[in-house]
Amino acid sequence: MIEVANRLQTVEEYYFSKKLREVNLLIASGKPVINLGIGSPDLQPPKKVLSAISASLENPIAHKYQSYQGLPELRDAIAKFYKTHFSVNVSPGTEILPLMGSKEGIMHISMAYLNEGDEVLIPNPGYPTYQSVTKLVGAKGVLYELDEANNWMPDFKALEKSDLSKVKLMWVNYPHMPTGVKPTKYVFEELVAFGKRHNILIVNDNPYSFVLNDNPSSILSVEGAKDVCLELNSLSKTFNMAGWRVGMVLGASEHINNILKVKSNMDSGMFYGIQKGAIEALKCSEMWFATLNNVYRERRNLVWKLADALNCTYDKEATGLFVWAKLPAYLKSEEFIDLVLKENHIFITPGTIFGTQGEGYIRFSLCASTEVLEEAIARVK
Repeated sequence: MIEVANRLQTVEEYYFSKKLREVNLLIASGKPVINLGIGSPDLQPPKKVLSAISASLENPIAHKYQSYQGLPELRDAIAKFYKTHFSVNVSPGTEILPLMGSKEGIMHISMAYLNEGDEVLIPNPGYPTYQSVTKLVGAKGVLYELDEANNWMPDFKALEKSDLSKVKLMWVNYPHMPTGVKPTKYVFEELVAFGKRHNILIVNDNPYSFVLNDNPSSILSVEGAKDVCLELNSLSKTFNMAGWRVGMVLGASEHINNILKVKSNMDSGMFYGIQKGAIEALKCSEMWFATLNNVYRERRNLVWKLADALNCTYDKEATGLFVWAKLPAYLKSEEFIDLVLKENHIFITPGTIFGTQGEGYIRFSLCASTEVLEEAIARVK
């Protein structure tokens, strides 16, 4: 028996990878399961995006290896997008690196900056991949707790009192997933100042800015942010292109070059057609966002009704692709979602997969049609 690497002892299979096998078994046995667990957009990308990838296939260079840094016109489109929507100036030649989804960026950044034993500040609750990747590279995750009482924002006083001598990197994610809370300019300014005081690289993971949010923001808009900050972004949620795997990391040229050293040894460039489609997506007008959010607003109203039927409470000011809901005090997250799955054949995400601070909460996805959501409400009622 060939033994696996020690690093695999530190992580488990991704929750959704395991849970969806259970869900699929129920479906295969004839159970009509409604999946409100995964944030995989079910809507189509813009038509011009599909046309662009189709047209690109006839280009003689389409099937060759592509640049590790992406097409110059893709980097230009990203720079213009950030200028238009975030009022952030970035150099397309030196401060942008396209990625095959922002998830790979989490690994690339970690490999570029973390040594064994380095510490990483990770939000609790937060995206589980931050913790998993930290373990895989041999670093140590240090959880910083977020809670509803502080509007799911970092407690900087508590952070300053902790031992930060080994902390090299801090993951933040605003608009926040899973709670949907929006960042304030004050929080971004505090994060930049915190990073500078303690020589910590702050990485904001920012894929939800345009979903049910009229005021998208970037941490890079703060003066001096590029000194200590990177920002990840993605086309997955904003343009319904999750399966395309198109993301980006933005920041100072020194940081981008360091990440490129890792990335250039991990892949051989993004498919040409996908890049051409991404360029068209980034050129979309405000009408695209308005139309998309009209759909999600209607769905969210139905999810709120479903949450009401389950005796949950929620924040109507939250944004993003999910509804984060609080259970009655006597209920546990995983026990509750298993009961709903068994009795109502509805799969909802337990808050605990995002950390211990998620106990007592559940998360609904808006990636289901109004017909499906109405059926879910009917099943519960």
